[in-house]
Amino acid sequence: MKPISVQLYSLRDASSDNFDAVLKQLADIGYCGVEPFNLFGKSPLEFRQQVEDLGMTISSTHYPWANRSEINEVIDTVSTLGLSRAAGGFGPDDFADRSAIGRTVDTVNDLTDKLSRAGLKLFLHNHWWEFIEHEGKKGYHILQEECPDVLFEVDTYWAANFGDSDPVSEVERIRNRAPLLHIKDGPLTKGESHVAVGDGRMDIGAIIEAADEEILEWIIVELDDCDTDMMTAVQRSYSYLTNNNLATGNQ
Repeated sequence: MKPISVQLYSLRDASSDNFDAVLKQLADIGYCGVEPFNLFGKSPLEFRQQVEDLGMTISSTHYPWANRSEINEVIDTVSTLGLSRAAGGFGPDDFADRSAIGRTVDTVNDLTDKLSRAGLKLFLHNHWWEFIEHEGKKGYHILQEECPDVLFEVDTYWAANFGDSDPVSEVERIRNRAPLLHIKDGPLTKGESHVAVGDGRMDIGAIIEAADEEILEWIIVELDDCDTDMMTAVQRSYSYLTNNNLATGNQ
């Protein structure tokens, strides 16, 4: 079992009101780690110290986004957070057709080169649009083949592409390059909200089993939207994953 973390984007509204209280509640639930997308006014060092004082670890970060921020800011921030990987991600236009994908490939390879000089790796977080086929091939697969040095944080819900793709196969395909998994659940219907992990249609056990246990480091809960209270859903997700021996926590 791998330790459990949570992408703090899930709790963005509560964090805007009282970030300190959110972090304390996550530690009380038993989360081993957090993955920030925003530091809500804290410096990287202040945030790291607070997380560690609460008995947690920064598992990974989406702040700052490597392909949207100045590279030296990315290197400095990621290093201060105690991490060895920077995150990147792309929008629908970057996977709109083969020409757009080619430009994205060039961007990714340039970023991996620049980060490697600072001793850092790049990992990519996906959405559903990477799994649309162009000329008989998924954009995500083209990227994997043409960017050999990039790592992946597979968002397993979006990898299902609302039922048009198999997330288990997608994890298996790059299992030796996927140290992070985003675990979320839902109805697999476009436009409908996510639910607590275990309450939707995703085969969570099979997805985690498809990862390489020697490579996988973190199971990271993320719910983009939820029709119920988000902190309750985050707590239910923790309970489902830890009670079913799919991840390990601090409680």
